[in-house]
Amino acid sequence: MRCLLFLLLWGLPQIRRTSEGECDEGARVRAGEREPGWERRRRLVAAGRDQSVSETREPRELAGVIQPENPLLPPPVSASGKGGAAQSYPSSQAHLILFVFFLPSRYTLCSLGHSMHSSNLHSLLVPQRNFPFRCLQISSFLNRSWARTDALAWLGELQPYVWKNDSDTIRFLKPWSQGTFSDQQCEELQHLFRVYRSSVTRDIQEFAKMLHIAYPLEVQVSAGCEVHPGNTSESFLYAAFQGRDILSFQGTSWVPAPDTPQWVARVIEVLNDDQGTREMVQSLLNDTCPQFVRGLLETGKSELDRQVKPEAWLSSGPAPGPGRLLLVCHVSGFYPKPVWVMWMRGEQEEPSTQQGDILPNADETWYLRVTLDVVAGEAAGLTCRVRHSSLGGQDIILYWEQSRASAGLIAGAVLVSLLIAGGLLTCWFKKRSSYQDIL
Repeated sequence: MRCLLFLLLWGLPQIRRTSEGECDEGARVRAGEREPGWERRRRLVAAGRDQSVSETREPRELAGVIQPENPLLPPPVSASGKGGAAQSYPSSQAHLILFVFFLPSRYTLCSLGHSMHSSNLHSLLVPQRNFPFRCLQISSFLNRSWARTDALAWLGELQPYVWKNDSDTIRFLKPWSQGTFSDQQCEELQHLFRVYRSSVTRDIQEFAKMLHIAYPLEVQVSAGCEVHPGNTSESFLYAAFQGRDILSFQGTSWVPAPDTPQWVARVIEVLNDDQGTREMVQSLLNDTCPQFVRGLLETGKSELDRQVKPEAWLSSGPAPGPGRLLLVCHVSGFYPKPVWVMWMRGEQEEPSTQQGDILPNADETWYLRVTLDVVAGEAAGLTCRVRHSSLGGQDIILYWEQSRASAGLIAGAVLVSLLIAGGLLTCWFKKRSSYQDIL
């Protein structure tokens, strides 16, 4: 049942829990008429009289997935109104806001990639044991008639899931991506995602119309958690609109990002007024997600814990200027991603060392290029030092002088080979010419 974290992003907002502990799928999942007014809709939902909500069989079939014997999801939340009538929470309008704003951006992806490029020297001597789980989604709208939604999820550096706009299913990219979920439960979850996609575009477009937001537009979210030793964890949920942070979930409530548009305050107010939604999101982030990740860490342990040693070599790049050299240290084929590479003079780090992006190889290992711009006469005595968890504390040290000597030997060997080949070809042509004269 640990895969249920995905419900936060892709399906759960379409399910409204009732006081009987069952799930009703709203008219947003099925085609039907809906009342346009924001306040009127919210009052009807709160009073349990929303006529646009029709009961279907599909969510009840999914109840076996959502509420197993040991459920991970929070229990149904309800409150009694006048006369003891049960009122269902969270509301449909709050779910609509969840749909619109809890979807990840190119901005979020870039921020994620940048954060994953950083390395910590002190953490490199042991394998990395913490694997943050991130669910990311982008929904783009060119106009009211054109929209697409793409999503993916990472566990640490690995990508176990992807959901493309032209597909009806979430692709499991790893043999362990299913975790402890049964085949039947995963198939039912896939069905829930298909139901979600059939309605999310319409919901976002109607919300944009309600707030008079002009096209094109893009809505994003990044949500997930990270588990730590001692059965502790931390979770996060950040939302962005048009590539700009607008809100997040902190503790038990929604919080606006700094300098957001005025309409964000309206969204925050509605979300925080819905206690059911807040409690559900809090439970998903703080309970469901950590349990889900612990299951993945168990099923994917062999791949997550693997160690691959790096290969390193030196070269020279284009001269930065007259009398200067660009020294290049290449490090490739290492896993996991955190690595420390530095140009050194003796035991002193060269402060002008420039590190590029850590880039993926086709075999899910990594490549890094580190350069140093120096005066040609000062290159002697420089070394490139590589530290990685797979090396067991034994750094790779490459000496620039030896590299130049090796390069000279290689160039000399190539030149000698070319001379020998040229001599052999000359002899062959001479012999061939003499044979032709005889004939």
